Amino acid sequence: MKSSITEETIGVADNMAEKTVFSILLTISFSHLLNDTIQSLIPAIYPMVKDSYRLSFSQVGLITLTFQLAASLLQPFVGFYTDKKPQPFSLAVGMGLSLIGLVILALNQSYQVLLVSVALIGLGSSVFHPEASKVAFMASGGRRGLAQSIFQVGGNAGSALGPLLAAAIIIPFGQTNILWFSLLALLAIILLIVVGKWYSSNKHRIKGKSRASHMEGRPVISQKRITVSIVILLVLIFSKYFYLACMSSYYTFYLIDKFQVSVQSSQVYLFVFLFAVAAGTLLGGPLGDRFGRKYIIWFSILGAAPFTLLLPYASLFWTSVLTVFIGFILASAFSAILVYAQELIPGKVGMIAGLFFGFAFGMGGIGSALLGALADHTSINYVFKVCSFLPLIGILTAFLPNIGGRKG
Repeated sequence: MKSSITEETIGVADNMAEKTVFSILLTISFSHLLNDTIQSLIPAIYPMVKDSYRLSFSQVGLITLTFQLAASLLQPFVGFYTDKKPQPFSLAVGMGLSLIGLVILALNQSYQVLLVSVALIGLGSSVFHPEASKVAFMASGGRRGLAQSIFQVGGNAGSALGPLLAAAIIIPFGQTNILWFSLLALLAIILLIVVGKWYSSNKHRIKGKSRASHMEGRPVISQKRITVSIVILLVLIFSKYFYLACMSSYYTFYLIDKFQVSVQSSQVYLFVFLFAVAAGTLLGGPLGDRFGRKYIIWFSILGAAPFTLLLPYASLFWTSVLTVFIGFILASAFSAILVYAQELIPGKVGMIAGLFFGFAFGMGGIGSALLGALADHTSINYVFKVCSFLPLIGILTAFLPNIGGRKG
């Protein structure tokens, strides 16, 4: 009798572990929105700080490089450490670092202090992303692509809102109005404390999902092919985030230079692009669950190429239309790539999330710095012509093995 009760209890517990916890997914997604709204303020104020600090494009690129390197270098180590020793409340601590950086950014009067402030915001992101991605994994109930997309769409929505809010609140009234966004950071800290309590009580979920990754009749893949596949995925991340660095850091300058639009109008066009990115993010994960992640990765990188190649030659109207297609298609890649990598190397959820988020941030920063230097020596229009070829790298997806998604 006692044995049967125990077995029944274990069965109920296993069943509970398999349920998708949408309340946690939505909370961590909204926290991601708040986090990325804050960090997207940095490129959104570039036209303003370029004028007020009299910066070159290379110096603007250095701001992005400082932020992205601070946001990227620690992420794999944070993920590796927390895989071994989970830190449920590190999410709130990371947001606290972003809050400090945000206050300094609002009040600073020098270029050097500006670099320190964006570095602090970057450090906050380096703690937030691997642990938050792990929470999404824990709450997925096996629907990993869907969970990662819900998590990612919050971040991309925040990235889209940042420029719009900057155009309404910061650009017209000055840099000190960045302080209003500290309220978003405080709200995020409160939410992440709640998430941390759930995380503390549900650590068993991450272990259960890791063991399950070995099951379900997956083909055996050699260590050499796994390594090659990870390298290919990182190269695809390079192509995606170099192009996104071009758009997020220099799209406003491109519009101002080529079409003579106002700073505020350029922010609205940037919002349209980033909103398309947010919308596309929501589809990548679920479609990868259904049809196989390799096919979604293929489409989301290579499929953007026709539109990026046309962009440098389009009118203002068609530029805005093309960027919607580019943002929507490119955005579906990251969730599929991340979950694909986690399935290649089961049991290392935090480390893989940290590696890929960190590499993505790093590529964005390096891309912004290099493209800024290129713009100084050539022109913004030339930079967009060069970057238009980046999605063609998506052809490398052909060398990835088929895993995950639709069975049989």
